[in-house]
Parts: sequence; C-alpha cells; structure tokens
Amino acid sequence: MELRHLRCFVVLAEELHFTRAAERLHIEQSPLSRTIKELEDELGLILFDRNRRRTELTPAGAAYLLDIRKLFTILEQARENARAVAAGMRGRLRIAISDGAIDSRLSAFLARCRAEEPEVEIRLSEVPLAEQLRGLRSGDFMIGFAHTAEVSDGIVAEPIWQDPLVVVVPARHQLLVHKEVPLHELGSHPLVLCDPQVCEGYCLELARLLRQLEREPNVVDQVSSLEMMLTLVGAGYGIGLTAANRMAGSQRTDVVVRPLAAESAVINAYLLWPESDSRSASLTRFVDRLRDQMSG
Repeated sequence: MELRHLRCFVVLAEELHFTRAAERLHIEQSPLSRTIKELEDELGLILFDRNRRRTELTPAGAAYLLDIRKLFTILEQARENARAVAAGMRGRLRIAISDGAIDSRLSAFLARCRAEEPEVEIRLSEVPLAEQLRGLRSGDFMIGFAHTAEVSDGIVAEPIWQDPLVVVVPARHQLLVHKEVPLHELGSHPLVLCDPQVCEGYCLELARLLRQLEREPNVVDQVSSLEMMLTLVGAGYGIGLTAANRMAGSQRTDVVVRPLAAESAVINAYLLWPESDSRSASLTRFVDRLRDQMSG
C-alpha cells in the first residue's frame, strides 16, 4: 500500500464521483479505478458501492475514511513540527475558537505564552462549533474554546471563565426603569439574538437561560454580528442579550445596557479537548498556565 492509494481513496470519498475525483487528482479515470481496486484487494474488503447511477461509501469505507484522515493529519503535523524545529521553533499548538469566545483575558494570556515560550508557535483558527468538534476528534486541533458544554462524546468541556449577561435596549425604553432587568421581563419583549449557525454554542447557553421563562420568547431577528444586533436594537426592533465584556468599549448613544437580575444570567466559556488526548509537553504547559492565570 502506498500513500497514492490513500490519497486517491480520500479524494474519491469526498467527491463520490470517479470523473470529478480524477480531475482533482490530475489523472485519468482508468488509473483511479485501478488504484481503488488495488487498495480494496489489499484490504480484502469493498470500500465503495458503485453502479451506473452513483458511487457511495460502504460502512467499512466510511470507517476507513475517518482513520485515514487522522493519518494524514498526523503526517501534516509531523511536517509542520519538522519545519518548526528547522526554523528554531519547538512545536506548534493548533487552537480552535468558536462562538465568539474571545476577550481581553485570552489576549493577555496569549501574550504571556508568547513571552514565556517564544519558541512555541500558537496558531488560532476561528471556526463554527461543529467544525471545531470535528477537528478536535480528528486531531486537526489540539484544544478549543467555545461557549457551550453540550459537546459530543469523546470531548471534554472544562469551564474556564464566565461573564454576566446584559440586556441591550434602545436609549428610550420602558425597561430602563429597572437598574437590573428581571428575567421574566424578557418574555414580554421582542428579542434580537445571535444566529445559531454562526454562534451555535453561545445560542445553546442563551437557550438554557430562556427556558426559565413562562412563555416562549419572541425572537424577531437573528444576526451574525454584535454590530448588527446593536443597530436593530437602536432602531427599536427589539432588545438584545450579550456578554457584559463585549459591551465594555461601546461608544454608542442609541442603546443602553442593563444587567440581568438573575444569578444564572452568565455566559460560560469552556476549554475543550479530546478525551483520549495524549498531550505534548508544550500543550500541557499551555493548559496549566491557563488554569493558573484564570484562577489567580
């Protein structure tokens, strides 16, 4: 078995079409078919169900694809690590961030890491939660940050920090009679919330809070950015919810922020990692340093 067999298998598994896969691989369709047949013969099993109408992975092929993707991830990591060592680095940490789980604490912590271990490269990727979880399982990411503990089996979620939730209302609004807005008041007003496709984990945390309301919340719009939420709130479309730290530097005069009068009105950030993780020394130091800073 050669790497070319495995590359052909992965591309065909992604395309599920011999002609398109051959075009991606810059080869003819016949050599591709022959390569897949050689791989199946060596494995002693069928990886694809093929007929004139379609090509599909067999259950065995789907399981094989997961492991081969992990293999290519390991090979890529090996290449990156070798290049890092050649460039004078001691390794690379690949970290995924979802749900807008970014604030000044993370910035300060990363600055500390770079100062204390400049030879370790830290690579951040901002991705949707589903992609983060897939990457943690496959090895594409070593750890991640997200706003939910509702993750799949095999992923550990450790609370790392939390922020109070605040209500954002138009500059002239009846809720401004409250210094702290009672939670039940949210059920009486239209809400402008984040789009769950953009911030899935963040929305799961909000849903946990809103389940305490006696009535189904009236969500009038879902937005992909804080600025759009503030624009709609300022225009009177509804009221918004966000973490207090995200409003700390706001200079807008068309909206006003009020805290929620509820002990459970917090948004948690979680550190995620694979349950079966065998951490490198640099990753272990990173996590230990993070826990130390957040508890200090």
